Amino acid sequence: MRKEKILTIDDDPDILDVLQLTLGEQYEVYQAHNGKEGLDLVPVKSPDLIICDYMMPVMNGRDFCKTLKKDLLLRHIPVIMLTGKGEAKDVVSGIEAGADDYLVKPFDPDTLLARIKMILRRTVRSLDANPLTHLPGNTSIMEEMNLCITSNKPFAVGYADLDKFKMYNDKYGFEKGDEVIRCLARILVNIVLEKGGQEAFVGHIGGDDFVFITADALVDDISQAIIKEFDTISPSLYNEEDRKAGYIVGKDRQGNEIKAGLLSVSIGIVSSSTQKITHVAQISEIGAELKKYAKSFGKSNFVRDQRKR
Repeated sequence: MRKEKILTIDDDPDILDVLQLTLGEQYEVYQAHNGKEGLDLVPVKSPDLIICDYMMPVMNGRDFCKTLKKDLLLRHIPVIMLTGKGEAKDVVSGIEAGADDYLVKPFDPDTLLARIKMILRRTVRSLDANPLTHLPGNTSIMEEMNLCITSNKPFAVGYADLDKFKMYNDKYGFEKGDEVIRCLARILVNIVLEKGGQEAFVGHIGGDDFVFITADALVDDISQAIIKEFDTISPSLYNEEDRKAGYIVGKDRQGNEIKAGLLSVSIGIVSSSTQKITHVAQISEIGAELKKYAKSFGKSNFVRDQRKR
């Protein structure tokens, strides 16, 4: 497994040694002695996070941070600023320059490690977020699934997507299509988090494909609630003529004219209660198979794998 990389920048060799001892077991650590040296190292080492002292010769932490955040290719790298006791103005100045967090020296090693983990997790989710719905994307989804697998607690993963969405998009246009995707995202977030609690998770794979993760005992109730809510809202997404008809006329992928009913949602549920799940690819394979089966009913529906494996 790849070790995340941290660049430490400080003119005090003792602080650099402490950081190496604190971080060395969990992270790949690189060192620089001032801001300019740090800037030279960033594109070479591509660190996942930077720990930078505020007061340094040649280039101080504030100027380092300001310069880094001006670079479009590097500005996403989070920076933790180190500052001396009682130097509140340095903290404010560092944050204004773009620092993501700060610690006062001398710092507690456990606090530093906890802050690093939190910031790295937040950064991954921020970079990974779907631009349309702002929900966590594929990297975060895989990370969440891996956590479920290693926790050894019963869990269920729901794969949800829209039926007849291509024909809707073709007739109503991409703006309305995006509106529908955001509508489904809101329904998923509201219901999954309300019924599943803070430990539940909703992610956006892309397009009209979503994932939600919750306790196995809750997933059927959550899926029923999602379907009920979407089916209630679905007619309002059409103009009056199509709503009254109950369908739209469009063309399939072969160019044949067909009638398509109103939008519906299909959910395939993969559960750790019916098979031993050992890796993320296994969840994806079973989920795709189940979702395809759910779509065959031609209406909003959810199915779960009942086979013991």
